[in-house]
Amino acid sequence: MKINDFKLEQFFKQHEFTTPYLLCCSDCESMSPADLLALEPGAKDSFLNCRLGYSESPGDPKLLFEISKIYEKIDEGGVLEFVGAQEAIFNFMNNALDRGDHMITMFPAYQSTYEICHSIGCEVSNWDLIQTSSGWAADIDALEKLVKPNTKVIALNSPNNPTGFALSEEQIGAIAAIAERQGIMVFSDEVYGGLELSGNQALRFADIYENAFSLNVFSKAYGLAGLRIGWIASQNKPFLAEMLNFKYYTSICSPVPSQKLAIIAIRHREEIFAKNKRIISGNLLHSDRFFKKHSDLFTYNRPMAGPIAFHKLNSKRSIVDFCEDLGRQKGVLLAYGSLFDMGGNYFRMGYGRKSFKAALDLLDEYVSGIYSRF
Repeated sequence: MKINDFKLEQFFKQHEFTTPYLLCCSDCESMSPADLLALEPGAKDSFLNCRLGYSESPGDPKLLFEISKIYEKIDEGGVLEFVGAQEAIFNFMNNALDRGDHMITMFPAYQSTYEICHSIGCEVSNWDLIQTSSGWAADIDALEKLVKPNTKVIALNSPNNPTGFALSEEQIGAIAAIAERQGIMVFSDEVYGGLELSGNQALRFADIYENAFSLNVFSKAYGLAGLRIGWIASQNKPFLAEMLNFKYYTSICSPVPSQKLAIIAIRHREEIFAKNKRIISGNLLHSDRFFKKHSDLFTYNRPMAGPIAFHKLNSKRSIVDFCEDLGRQKGVLLAYGSLFDMGGNYFRMGYGRKSFKAALDLLDEYVSGIYSRF
């Protein structure tokens, strides 16, 4: 298998653990095992006495049951657990697609969603999100025009990374109708579900379309990336069985300690989501002031959901040069748009961490200090 470099991960390998201020992260503020175990009486003793052997390949039955309660039409047999979201994406694409098939992906998106398809030998069409004067938007008619006789999968990411855009219920229903008419699978990356800033929980595709596959993980909305636990939920159990057979050649099963901690996290998800939304909301207030102050220099795409946004530098100066110089001068890391295969002077900003204001203040100092050079 030949696959291109993962641009964003190469970028983080170089900068994530050496740059003091991370202003581009896509996850929320993390927690310690002690903080997580404190959410439930008796959890600490149970965790410390778990056995460090193999676990069930589909996932710990208790965890699968707790996950299934998120959905309306999914039972524990409709959930398959993976080591993070990355394994789940790799598994699904290799089972759903063959050389010569066609996939449509919402774009921009997480690189592996479409890069794995390229490596299989598939044709990929981008369903581009649209920059408008009021932020990012999606055109459902444009999506339908991309469908071909050999289209096998429509891949979505809503709430979207890196833009912070979220599909409406009407749009989700329209996409499901297109897929059902054409017999197309829907792969729905929902890793930011629960962080809708409107307060209204988005529909989950696995509940509204029998041939949809909802991806989730503890890394993003929960802020628990170190657990490395993700899952796919679907009403299509025969296809999940095919994915399980493929999983025997990858991870086989997930680590027992991670699954035990994940059970605690999902039982207390509303408490965790509320904490993370408070952090995001507070950071957005600082962001609003910053982009109002520098409205001539940036296009402000305020996120609809999740802890990320994709803004634009309105300058002849390259965004790569801007971000690299910002890192050197102020120790602040922003992720430029070409890491997401996007043209233009876009950059991703992350809103999920408590260090946001300190990093934004340094960005403000940098912009104010070099303003005459633009």
